[in-house]
Amino acid sequence: MGATRTMVLKLVALTVAMFGFGFLLVPLYEVFCDITGLGGRTSNEAATEVAIAPDTSRMVRVEFVASVNSSGPWEFRPEVGSMMVHPGQMYTTTYWAKNLRERDIVGHAVPSVAPGNAARYFNKTECFCFTEQKFEALEGRDMPVVFIIDPDLPAHVETVTLSYTFFDRAGLAAAGTPQAGL
Repeated sequence: MGATRTMVLKLVALTVAMFGFGFLLVPLYEVFCDITGLGGRTSNEAATEVAIAPDTSRMVRVEFVASVNSSGPWEFRPEVGSMMVHPGQMYTTTYWAKNLRERDIVGHAVPSVAPGNAARYFNKTECFCFTEQKFEALEGRDMPVVFIIDPDLPAHVETVTLSYTFFDRAGLAAAGTPQAGL
């Protein structure tokens, strides 16, 4: 009887440990992605402005993409589809968003960079993605992004895509979507 009880306790402990590991996996993965840039995640904090000599011998194409999650009441788009940039030089672009509802709402943009290994070289000094965006009913506006591509970007990377998905903050909370990292 003692061996059965010991086995049951071990199985219960294993089950609790597996549940705990599964519960912590998402936040641990998010921290790992934030640190390494894995999966194209960029930092949600402004990069400090550093005097970097631009690499004028090299051009990188930066493409801009915008999407709205399926329940988002937004019109959202980049003002330009792409631009050619010199690594080490600061650039500014804008995205345009409009609240399509007849009531005030709060939105939040989640950025990603492709290819994923380029995320650590894509630094934003100013971005609408750093904070929640409060929109009045039917309000539309430009939202700036100031960025710099680190000159250490691997030479084989010739195109970098900056993509944002815009979410209705209330819709995220109602859906029970984790808010960490937003």
